[in-house]
Amino acid sequence: MSELTIKCCAVIPVYNHAHLVGSCVRQLQAQGLTCVLVNDGGDAAAGNILRQLCDETGSELCEQFPNGGKGSAVLLGMQHAARLGFTHVLQIDADGQHNVADAPSLIALAAQYPQAVITGVPEYDESVPKHRYYSRYLTHVWVWIETLSLEIKDSMCGFRVYPLAPTLALARDVRIGAHMDFDIEILVRLSWRGLAIVSLPTRVIYPEHGVSNFRLWRDNLAIIKMHTCLVAGMLLRLPILLARRCKKSPERPDERT
Repeated sequence: MSELTIKCCAVIPVYNHAHLVGSCVRQLQAQGLTCVLVNDGGDAAAGNILRQLCDETGSELCEQFPNGGKGSAVLLGMQHAARLGFTHVLQIDADGQHNVADAPSLIALAAQYPQAVITGVPEYDESVPKHRYYSRYLTHVWVWIETLSLEIKDSMCGFRVYPLAPTLALARDVRIGAHMDFDIEILVRLSWRGLAIVSLPTRVIYPEHGVSNFRLWRDNLAIIKMHTCLVAGMLLRLPILLARRCKKSPERPDERT
């Protein structure tokens, strides 16, 4: 398939990582990407850091108060990107765990498959906490059940490229989880709508001085509730999903991993 011209920017949700995001922004800018920073209810110091960074780099800044969660911040950034005329957004975390050097490869795949979601599949080093590494597979198994497919190799990696039109249409039609459940739920629901999910291996680290926004009880309960709803949704869509598994579209991209 020949590559099409797409217009992609980066959307970076920021809460407690304002002091870390500058390096990521400058690396993305060196690749020719406009950055949309979303201040997700950060304190005055974080806001000042982000405003100064945007002044220095020409990046776009969106803000929402109070803190609404990663998912709502990403959607706010997507809406802003759409108003600026972008067709796709690269979602990347602010804390330095993603390999920015892989962004051009994700975007190149998006140009090749413009109606697909292009998502990173983490390749971890020794910095990954073991409990996080193994617990991810519980969610992966549920996602494979909810989609009746192994197409989504990793549903939790926040390093991915979305086509804006179908993603924002989904967000208008369905209430998507606003916090750490967002990355998982939006992939499942976009898959239900027939979008292909194309995977690309990418190195992921856990920075030594990183700040995690994951809240053990709140986010785990939200993820459990989300999976319960998605399993129910899968059962309602069972005939459609089974038919899709039996007859895979010839235009659906091959697996990348």
